[in-house]
Amino acid sequence: MENSDKPASQLIDERIAELGGWRGETLARVRAIIKQADPEVVEEWKWRVPVWSHAGIICTGEAYKSAVKLTFAKGAALEDPSGLFNSSLEGNVRRAIDISEGETIDEGALKALIRAAVALNTAKPAARRRS
Repeated sequence: MENSDKPASQLIDERIAELGGWRGETLARVRAIIKQADPEVVEEWKWRVPVWSHAGIICTGEAYKSAVKLTFAKGAALEDPSGLFNSSLEGNVRRAIDISEGETIDEGALKALIRAAVALNTAKPAARRRS
């Protein structure tokens, strides 16, 4: 069966199972936190990675040898009072959170970041409105 025939949620389940170990557990944990923060989140599968969207991309979840990386599509525009962003800090648009083995996830701060990303995606700036 080709990937395109499967729902994104199933492909993400398979990715978590395929990773196993701490990376699979971490990806499963952040997925649960994202769903708690935004019950209306849409799970997608793009570029062979999990993507969470709500009126646009919120973030992607990639797994590397030493980290699970959550890349926020519009991270540079988000307030990050807890300092979760620790990767891709030099860009003008994206920001990322690298979570290493054994690292504790600040669930409250991550939920706040997810909600801020949703708010940014759903905001309608006056400059973009047409009269």
